[in-house]
Amino acid sequence: MRRNGRLLLFSIILIIVLFANFYPLPYYVSRPGLAKVLDEFIEVESGYENDGKFMLTTIRIGKANVLTYLITKVNKYYQLEPLTAIRLENETDEEYTVRQLYYMENSQENAIQVAFEKADKEIEVHMNGIYILSVMEDSPADGILQPGDRITAIDGNSFDTAKGFTDYIQSKEAGDKIEVTIHRKEQVLTETITLQLLDEIGKTGIGITLVEDKEIKSDPKVNINTDEIGGPSAGLMFSLEIYNQLVEADISKGYIIAGTGTISPEGKVGPIGGIDQKVVAADKEGAEIFFAPNENGKKGSNYEVAVETAKDIGTDMIIVPVDDFDDAIEFLQSLEEK
Repeated sequence: MRRNGRLLLFSIILIIVLFANFYPLPYYVSRPGLAKVLDEFIEVESGYENDGKFMLTTIRIGKANVLTYLITKVNKYYQLEPLTAIRLENETDEEYTVRQLYYMENSQENAIQVAFEKADKEIEVHMNGIYILSVMEDSPADGILQPGDRITAIDGNSFDTAKGFTDYIQSKEAGDKIEVTIHRKEQVLTETITLQLLDEIGKTGIGITLVEDKEIKSDPKVNINTDEIGGPSAGLMFSLEIYNQLVEADISKGYIIAGTGTISPEGKVGPIGGIDQKVVAADKEGAEIFFAPNENGKKGSNYEVAVETAKDIGTDMIIVPVDDFDDAIEFLQSLEEK
């Protein structure tokens, strides 16, 4: 009997553990991720080697289960997020992945552009067309176009901007047909789509969410390998690492420097989500300096949250506010060699 009782107890515990780990809840849980040394991912051909290190920081996001839900109640850096905070309305898994990979690709291109221009190196910027992030259900494009397609021409006309594309579409009438040339993986396809009036925008369209697709050609060439990371938040740190390999002087001056923030082609640094969790991740990896988006000093900025987090976890890491690439460079120039 005792043996049967122990077996029953073990079975009950096993069922509870499996339920806690695998029963999905309608939430996501975000938590501190990793701080990764960027020279392991980025190589400027014939670039300079440096003693210091720049690191990108990440957060981990996964669908909530009972166990991770309970952890959010006792660990402030495990945070419960509603589905709408992570996904766009009606966004599929495929569309979410495409969107995150595009943001990462775009942040890399912007970072290269900023770093080369600041280092007085020449680059070429080529517009490749329009990149599709998502396709509206039951729209004219549904079943014809896919997230990740690149539109290179409409009726044989190419466009340098997303505005040029939308202006051309909206100059036509509902019921008109257009020929769309797309690049899908290794294929070049031409599809015919009938335009219709879209209630969501009150204008003629085909029902896609789009962004501009550009390509940066640089000399020397920059190789970036971040296949497992998505999103735009590493832009600032990408630009600093690329710049450091382009110029002779080591701007890191021997320090371990982490940070976060989007980067625009003009070098402006934008805010990101999960700044507190990224501060925790950077501290665990031994970062000495952390760059945080300042958002022009607004109340509740990424920088303010980062400072509060640093105090809360008792780190000696210096939190530095940045509004643009030049702010980061000016701070680094003020440092003494380690």
